[in-house]
Amino acid sequence: MKKYYLLSLLILTFLTSFSQRRSSSNTLSFDENLYNSIEYRLVGPFRGGRAGTVAGVIGNRNLYYMGTAGGGVWKTEDAGNSWECISDGYFGGSIGAVAVSESDPNIIYVGEGEQTLRGNVSSGMGMWRSNDAGQTWNFIGLPKSEHISRIRIHPNNPDEVYVGVIGNLWKPNEERGLYKSTDGGKSWKKILYVSDKAGVGDIILDPNNSRIIYAATWQMKRNGYRMDSGGPDSKVFRSYDGGDSWEDISEFNGLPSFPWGIVGIAISPVNSKRIWMMIEADDGGLYRSDDGGNNWKKVNSNRALRQRAWYYTRVYADTQNEDKVYVLNVSYGVSTDGGNTFTLKKCSPRRSS
Repeated sequence: MKKYYLLSLLILTFLTSFSQRRSSSNTLSFDENLYNSIEYRLVGPFRGGRAGTVAGVIGNRNLYYMGTAGGGVWKTEDAGNSWECISDGYFGGSIGAVAVSESDPNIIYVGEGEQTLRGNVSSGMGMWRSNDAGQTWNFIGLPKSEHISRIRIHPNNPDEVYVGVIGNLWKPNEERGLYKSTDGGKSWKKILYVSDKAGVGDIILDPNNSRIIYAATWQMKRNGYRMDSGGPDSKVFRSYDGGDSWEDISEFNGLPSFPWGIVGIAISPVNSKRIWMMIEADDGGLYRSDDGGNNWKKVNSNRALRQRAWYYTRVYADTQNEDKVYVLNVSYGVSTDGGNTFTLKKCSPRRSS
């Protein structure tokens, strides 16, 4: 017992002495030669945060681009098994839209400022273009756009491009609207504007006639503690002349009563008369037209397809089957009967229990 007592006393004496020596100097110093060649490097995770926009390349099923909320633009050439950030050194941060030219896949347009308008949303500073599949980039304007929702490129002319601008989320501003360039982004013209409270949330070109365009405006406002989505300036417009003139179709037969919030639009490449709209409204849901947008019918009101509308509201038409339509939300919805019924699939890679 005496031995254990003496051992404990020795340990206590050592620790007290060590503590006193440490307290006599508050900092430790090292020779700078030991660390002046060290550089910081990223050790993970190797991705760019949430991704609100992706674009594929026709004819190459392994090549995709994605725009992220905090990491710029990324590229994969092996169907997503590996990714490379291709915007570093030119721009980065928040990306709202990415589009690849159908006629020349070397030409890519990118719009900054994410369009998933959550509480910790981040803005951007305009448009970029690459002529070499993302190896180099040039800034092409719209510096006050802040949040870009969609980019649509003419299928045969990569210099003709349409850009939907949401604008500043926190206050009214005249930068909102739909912009068009016919010279690859050297100059821009605002071709659709409703008010300083409503930006453009979606644009679609008729796959069979690019002069026919549908555009949805979105009245919204972001506050520090809430999101206001909807108002009298949320509407849908149609143009038959490439955006030179527009027709308000928001009160056409069969569409829900106002106010609306965000709207997503899709046109069937198989049959341009068939159009879908996912509409945020009290009587909202998925609406379909079978006569080119003149008359509409509500085909589905399932809440699973339209929850968190301000975050999702994406609808896509199948390229081979006019009855097949996809709706992206928390679940991934697929319909094979024109939108009347949907099979909901989990988007998470985790196994469901």
